[in-house]
Amino acid sequence: MLYNKFKDKELSALGMGCMRFPCIDGKDDCIDEKRVAEMFDNAIKNGINYFDTAYGYHSGQSEVVTAKLLKKYPRDSYYLATKFPGYDTANMPHVEEIFEEQLKKCEVDYFDFYLFHTVCDYNLEAYLDPKYGIFDYLMQQKKNGRIKHLGFSTHGDYATMKRFLDAYGKDMEFCQIQLNWLDWIMQCAKEKVELLDSYNIPVWVMEPVRGGQLANLPENEAASLKALRPDESIAAWSFRFLQSLPQVVMTLSGMSNDEQVADNLKTFSEHKPLNAEETAAVMKIADRIISENRLPCTSCRYCTSYCPQGLDIPLLIELYNRHYRTGSGYTAPPEIAEMSADKLPTACIGCKGCESVCPQGIKISEAMADFAKHI
Repeated sequence: MLYNKFKDKELSALGMGCMRFPCIDGKDDCIDEKRVAEMFDNAIKNGINYFDTAYGYHSGQSEVVTAKLLKKYPRDSYYLATKFPGYDTANMPHVEEIFEEQLKKCEVDYFDFYLFHTVCDYNLEAYLDPKYGIFDYLMQQKKNGRIKHLGFSTHGDYATMKRFLDAYGKDMEFCQIQLNWLDWIMQCAKEKVELLDSYNIPVWVMEPVRGGQLANLPENEAASLKALRPDESIAAWSFRFLQSLPQVVMTLSGMSNDEQVADNLKTFSEHKPLNAEETAAVMKIADRIISENRLPCTSCRYCTSYCPQGLDIPLLIELYNRHYRTGSGYTAPPEIAEMSADKLPTACIGCKGCESVCPQGIKISEAMADFAKHI
């Protein structure tokens, strides 16, 4: 395992993201604890020492299961990160209540890393508003030793990040952003990394393979990468791209099975950043994806918890993108034909509850209405 220095700590370069655990019967809040326990044991045995969970992951169950499975290991043998759930602005007045609840759920006396979660355009004003006292409260917990390191995660644009940093940047120790070779261009991640570098804030990476999208390329594009690195998996290319960026300290991967754990452990056993030719190869693919993909969904599934109709929104968006990638000719994919009427895009009532928590800012209700016209 590769390690990176952060202050007085040696952090595994690969961290375990706790948002995409395997689940039973596809139920997001029903985590398969036996399988996750095996994944944790393998990860820890091979050097992973950083675990990233959050209040809302797996409908609130990620913190609980993560704590349960880490309990058998000495508290000083791993680093635990979680986040204040500001992606839902209804939580803003309850920072103290939620923080105390998280300590109990995670069965710890302190968090090694704690984040303002998903700083973005729709919640920035609330995060900055002194009436909620979020910054002051979290800084006090840091002073009290219940937060060792304070940072923030963001899917926001450059201007949003700049405003947050202008307000709190001198006290932020790290920043977690969506970073991969596609979003380097598509979401201006290059400029965001440069902004953080100007504040001397190291980068934590989320969505390194974009919810699996960058590990599942069309056969011809995968073959072109394999020709350059025959011994690397396609997923490994995303991590090698990140190894090319000196600002990156922590790369989080939401591993969902033993195979992904094994592949990632192999990748992070050595430092093999992309060279200029290899970087050009993935950027060529990025250009193609940007030209074809209509909506930048990463399947984080925040939206599904806020849908009163119980729609599988990430699946519907993938089918919607597929429809447009085929020049609007893929109008009735088999997956749609097999769905019951109450799970189709036509069942969307346009309440926009999903949009209020979408990190990518997708206008989901508009997409569902448009998709409904074509099926």
